[in-house]
Parts: sequence; C-alpha cells; structure tokens
Amino acid sequence: MTEDRWLVAGLGNPGPQYAGNRHNVGFMVADLLADRIAVGFKRDRSRVQAAPGCLAGLPVIIAKPTSFMNLAGQPLAAVAGYYKIPPDQIAVVHDELDLPFGTIRLKLGGGDGGHNGLRSLTRALGTRDYYRVRVGIGRPPGRQDPADFVLRDFAGTERKEVPLLLERAADAVEALLRLGLAPAQNEFHPPAPAPPADPAVG
Repeated sequence: MTEDRWLVAGLGNPGPQYAGNRHNVGFMVADLLADRIAVGFKRDRSRVQAAPGCLAGLPVIIAKPTSFMNLAGQPLAAVAGYYKIPPDQIAVVHDELDLPFGTIRLKLGGGDGGHNGLRSLTRALGTRDYYRVRVGIGRPPGRQDPADFVLRDFAGTERKEVPLLLERAADAVEALLRLGLAPAQNEFHPPAPAPPADPAVG
C-alpha cells in the first residue's frame, strides 16, 4: 500500500446504451485518463472496473463502478478502504447540470446538487470531503426533465466540442494531483471579473 495513492473515480452508468449520455462524462474522462497512462480496465472484486497506474507522477487507481449511478458509492468506498485511500485523496469526475456546457470546476467537499452518484458516495464514505472535478453539461432546454436530459447523448452542436471538453477535464484531474487544489483552480477557473472602478474622486 502506498500513502500517496489516489483514487480517481469517474461516475456513469454501465452498459452500451448509456455510453454516450451526458451523465456518463465521468466514465468518458476515466477512459481518457486510462488511455493516457496506457492501462486497461479490469474487473475488481469491489464491483468496479479498475485501472491502476501512475498519473501526474503519483500512483493512482482509475475506477468506474459497474453498478448504476445511484449505487456507485459502496463499490468506490470499498476500493478506497482496501487500498487505505483517505477521502482527501479521492477525486470524482462527474457531470454538472449547474455549470454551462464546456465549463470545468474543481472543489473539495460540498453538497451533491441532486446528483445521485455523489449522494451515494457521500453516504458510503460518511463524508463530503473528497475532491470533485465538475464537468459542465448545462441545463435542459425549455421544460425538459433534467433526469431525461442527462440520460440523453450530447446534441449535435455539442458533439464537436466534447473531445476537447474531455481533454480539459482530464488535464484538470492531472493538475489537481500534481499541483493541489488552489493552483489547479487558478489554471482551470476563469479569472474573476475586475471590481468596478471607485467612483470617488480625489
């Protein structure tokens, strides 16, 4: 066991019928990261597909649960427990309705925002204090049900941009592991708007 080992978990639903869904962005990023370190996924005893290797100079296990999204937490918590990986060395990549399509945000802790995968993992770990790499998919148009929206594939106009979005999300995971949260946020979050000029005259 290695104290520096990280668990990088992509959230999604198993099966080919879900593979291209917006809800499966986490799986897509996990696949890309496994490609980058040239490691294939193998079924783990904890009901995950696991790809152990080295990412950003650190030992990692890239994992995709083989259970559905709302049951993802227990298998991931089992992997973390087996390898003695603490919550602050777990990074979860997931789709985020509350961010515009193409946006990447990183944070530590927080609520689940109605995301069943995050809710399941928080319950299984007993803490919210794990890292999240949030991949913006935007809100559904009109009155479309969000649950229906996330279980549909990206629209044609978005598909052209998806490969770049996945690359940036994978880069964000690597930056988080290599640099830490604040420097990675500085790299991937847009700068805050400048404060308005002071109207006072001197």
